[in-house]
Amino acid sequence: MNILIINGPNLNMLGYRDPDQYGSATYKEICRGLEVNFPDYKFEFFQSNSEGELVTRIQEAVDQVWDGMICNFGGYTHTSVAIRDALELLKVPKIEVHLSNIHSRESFRHTTLTGAVCDGIIAGMGAVSYKLAVLALIESAL
Repeated sequence: MNILIINGPNLNMLGYRDPDQYGSATYKEICRGLEVNFPDYKFEFFQSNSEGELVTRIQEAVDQVWDGMICNFGGYTHTSVAIRDALELLKVPKIEVHLSNIHSRESFRHTTLTGAVCDGIIAGMGAVSYKLAVLALIESAL
């Protein structure tokens, strides 16, 4: 199984940014943890702080062979129609993840434009959210 994992702004600062909200695991630790926990699966990790780069990577994925995608667009989750529109083009199972519980935070975080075109959303489970998303993709492929 080939899984594309796309992360948006500020996720490269995990471990430094508000550990009470996002946990102490770094971005690299989360990526490495997936590779260790799922050694038979191929992952490609992409992170950008730029909305345009995120849209471009999603568009590139349309012509590539992926079995699923896991995404965390950070703040763009709540604001980016451009990312949402690009996600609609990608016809593989898509799981959106959030380290924090977006529904227990500020009201503007309760709406997820990007999640509306994903197959599922996992939120509030910290770094394990990514592992749960991989398990969801595996189960959906059975």
